[in-house]
Amino acid sequence: MKGCIFEVREFCVHDGPGVRTTVFFKGCPLRCRWCQNPEGLAFRPELLVNERPCLGCGNCRNVCTMPGRCTACGRCAECCPAGRRKVAGRYWEAGELAARLLRDREFLERSGGGVTFSGGEPLAQPEFFQALCDGLPGIHKAVETSGFAPEEVYREMLRRVDLVYQDLKHADPERHRELTGRDNAPILNNLELLKSSGKPFVIRIPVIPGCNGDMDNMEACAGLVSGAGNLLQVQLLPYNPAAPAKYRAAGREFGLDPESLSAVDWKRLRAVFLRRGVPCMVL
Repeated sequence: MKGCIFEVREFCVHDGPGVRTTVFFKGCPLRCRWCQNPEGLAFRPELLVNERPCLGCGNCRNVCTMPGRCTACGRCAECCPAGRRKVAGRYWEAGELAARLLRDREFLERSGGGVTFSGGEPLAQPEFFQALCDGLPGIHKAVETSGFAPEEVYREMLRRVDLVYQDLKHADPERHRELTGRDNAPILNNLELLKSSGKPFVIRIPVIPGCNGDMDNMEACAGLVSGAGNLLQVQLLPYNPAAPAKYRAAGREFGLDPESLSAVDWKRLRAVFLRRGVPCMVL
């Protein structure tokens, strides 16, 4: 069983308890205007070109076998002396990647950590995700997901992981579709499954001024999660100003004007959740 992964990042401390290895799945069904990982959107390897100055050596042109039709083979990245190019994404066999992750088992367990699956969207490669989880018995497993997945895929995920980080981008279906390109009905349905599952979970809300940072949406989001006994906390995530450069490297257009993003009153937003007895912090 093969899957496409764009990064395996070691020594992570913000993606679950202890020290963790985070596996970034490539491909996502949503198109959030503020996405922080544009290199994780496509379901295949792709070439990234950063903004370092080109030396004009011509090496990339000399080794390219498909000019005008990039296949992300990586030849140009290997020979670029300026380090302008890299390939995001490679295919792994589930067993191969599991063996790679298990090399650090003793260290991860000693720190109280484990493995976290992120993306992109891990549940968009369900068979590979399930096979990878099954190849990591006894390892603490966490997943970071938008929650946009068929119900059966979501249930299978709940059977295999120990902790869920789920995004909540907007409570209103119409506004959610406008901001992400998708209806939030599957997300809200899966959120109800999560709340009733007994599985510990964290809600993460990327707060984007002008998109979802208004008080009405925060009140609606607080109403969706309040009263869930297995909710550990809500985390409010600030916008990352480094995102536009990543879009340029991926040859994509960033969906927001960074200069239009106003300051956020974090204390006021956090109070919306605290008033309902929901633990809340700003990352």
